[in-house]
Amino acid sequence: MYDQLLSYIARYSESPLTTKDEELIKSVFKPARLKKKELFLEQGNICQFTGFILKGAMRQYSVDSSGNEHIIQLALENWWMVDRESYLMKTPSVYNIDAWEDTELLVLEAADLQQLLEIPTIKEMFWKMNQSSFIASQKRLSNSIALPAMERYEELLKTYPDFIQRFPQHIIASYLGITKETLSRVRNKLVHK
Repeated sequence: MYDQLLSYIARYSESPLTTKDEELIKSVFKPARLKKKELFLEQGNICQFTGFILKGAMRQYSVDSSGNEHIIQLALENWWMVDRESYLMKTPSVYNIDAWEDTELLVLEAADLQQLLEIPTIKEMFWKMNQSSFIASQKRLSNSIALPAMERYEELLKTYPDFIQRFPQHIIASYLGITKETLSRVRNKLVHK
């Protein structure tokens, strides 16, 4: 169970973990399971955990006053799921996070984060992850402002092809900031290209 997380850490860090480091990691990351549509975080609550997905799919979203969902993040195996602002700043979340499929995770309580960051390998991993996350968020924001729906969808196909297989059209449309009908037209145009 922990091998997947340890491999991920090794991929994002050049310095190796010691046996003592691995023991600490295994002691603070706890296994958790969510059934499909079960909440990991409910809007208005403080995010207590960050989760490393071992198996399954999750989504982070907000709900507007009309009841429409707006997808902020989608995540699959070997991805992290957390509302960073709520987790780090201890503020009520404006998001919901739930499992889109039955999901297995390793969760880390916010209280245990600091001792993990004392491990140089973990600190390096989080630094690289944060940089990658910031770049991806900036690119997604830029694409949503500047690109037409067709190009946004093509970029998603290129960057995250597994999303198309694992999430339904209405989730993909929300993630792209377009309507289901627009996504359907875009997909039809691609088929007939």
